[in-house]
Amino acid sequence: MDLHTAGHRRGVAAAPHSAAVETGRRVLAEGGNALEAMVAMGATIAAVYPHMNHLGGDGFWLVREPKGRVSAIMAAGRAGAKATPELYRGHNEIPPRGPLAALTAPGAIGGWMLALEAAKQHGGRLPLDALLADAISHARNGYAITRGQARLTADYLASLKDIPGFAETFLVDGKPPEAGTTLRQTAFAATLEQLSHAGLKDFYHGDVGREIAADLERIGSPVTRDDLKHCRAVVAEPLSLAVSDGTVFNTPPPTQGFASLIILGLFDRLRVAEAEGFDHVHGIVEATKRAFRLRDRFLSDPARMARPADDFLQPAFLDAEAGKIDRRKAAAWPAPYREGDTVWMGAADSTGLVVSYIQSIYWEFGSGCVLPRTGVLMQNRGASFSLARGSHNVLEPGRLPIHTLNPALAMLKDGRVIGYGTMGGDGQPQTQAAVFTRHVPFGQDLAAALDRPRWLLGRTWGSPHVNLRLEARFDGNLVDRLLAAGHDVQVLSDAYSDTMGHAGAVILHTNGTLEGAHDPRADGGAAGV
Repeated sequence: MDLHTAGHRRGVAAAPHSAAVETGRRVLAEGGNALEAMVAMGATIAAVYPHMNHLGGDGFWLVREPKGRVSAIMAAGRAGAKATPELYRGHNEIPPRGPLAALTAPGAIGGWMLALEAAKQHGGRLPLDALLADAISHARNGYAITRGQARLTADYLASLKDIPGFAETFLVDGKPPEAGTTLRQTAFAATLEQLSHAGLKDFYHGDVGREIAADLERIGSPVTRDDLKHCRAVVAEPLSLAVSDGTVFNTPPPTQGFASLIILGLFDRLRVAEAEGFDHVHGIVEATKRAFRLRDRFLSDPARMARPADDFLQPAFLDAEAGKIDRRKAAAWPAPYREGDTVWMGAADSTGLVVSYIQSIYWEFGSGCVLPRTGVLMQNRGASFSLARGSHNVLEPGRLPIHTLNPALAMLKDGRVIGYGTMGGDGQPQTQAAVFTRHVPFGQDLAAALDRPRWLLGRTWGSPHVNLRLEARFDGNLVDRLLAAGHDVQVLSDAYSDTMGHAGAVILHTNGTLEGAHDPRADGGAAGV
């Protein structure tokens, strides 16, 4: 599978797994548009990359329409009706695994429904069974486990092996399978088959919804049948910000999209002259610190936020924040602990549709709960709620949890349209900024922008540190300068580390050609027709 492809006229797709890329390419080759391709890719990636995403999770879309309008599809599930603080009495925090972690309704399918409605408005005509065919085949006939799934299964075996449904679905004879082992998700295949005939609405209102609700009740999840029936995605106005090279877009709360835009807005104001030097890395890291402090203070269910996200994107506010960045010295940095396992995928077509999409179950394997009648792996997004009274993100039934997910899109002054994004929790805004700045203002080609060494500020996956981690390929002189400026630097042993996320992008050029690329740190690539 190629990591980079360009010059296509009909369509292009990029994803972190080769099977999802091929599904996208096939749908585009059969006359489907970018929205149809993305729904098909979303189904396939759940079948072959279940440690990163599944239908028991949420999804967020940015869609650039042929006439230039950009819209967001917000497909997030709310806390279940039984998810009361009393249910968690005796816990200091919400358990990250098991039925009590599976406390929010799965919103992703609701997003697929709205995406296919939009697809029809733009000429989409492929039947649902054609879009789900590859996913059904992979789930029923088997898929080869990637190195990432094998490693994460082994790493988190102790916390996952006794969770309802996990061992039966993702272990072999009670042990973590090796990379390359063929696994099947037969119950999941049957669910996809049912949806392909009955329609996606069946996931919430029909036979599939009834079976999901019954299994959730049986294992002790606080999500009810009525929660499923009331779960729906919405179309929203995206957040946007003007920068020197064009307009950048991201998703509104409850996602951290405004933090990603703040970073780009602050870095734009620093007027850094060249890529890869101290000013580039230090500037983005310091912008990240300011953005994350605002995010962690204010991000919540949008109906409960003390200040609207747009407040933080106003020119005067960003000017003031940029003025607080010391160009030579690192600011002090405490940080909360956020994990995340996610997939970003992109697609674009000849009509001018450009789609940036993220689908996630939050942590690796989410809650770990696999519902036996449907094979649906439930997310643990609700673990981001707080049990502390007075918290701005306190657990309440019907409340939206905060999301690290945030797909990005840019409409540039030179006429190009770029959909881009990454997995990686706190790393998402940072990697977005690294890829965007390298490719757009500094002019690196797309493949190089994705390949270049990356950094991550903050904790991840159980690390006790809040330091700045760098891949091993960074120049030693740069590392020394960062240390001298006061950054708590750790150089990783890996030249390409999964810690840095799996990024990708698709581009619609002014001459009508299409380009796509994905991360060498992942298992996918890009393809077009």
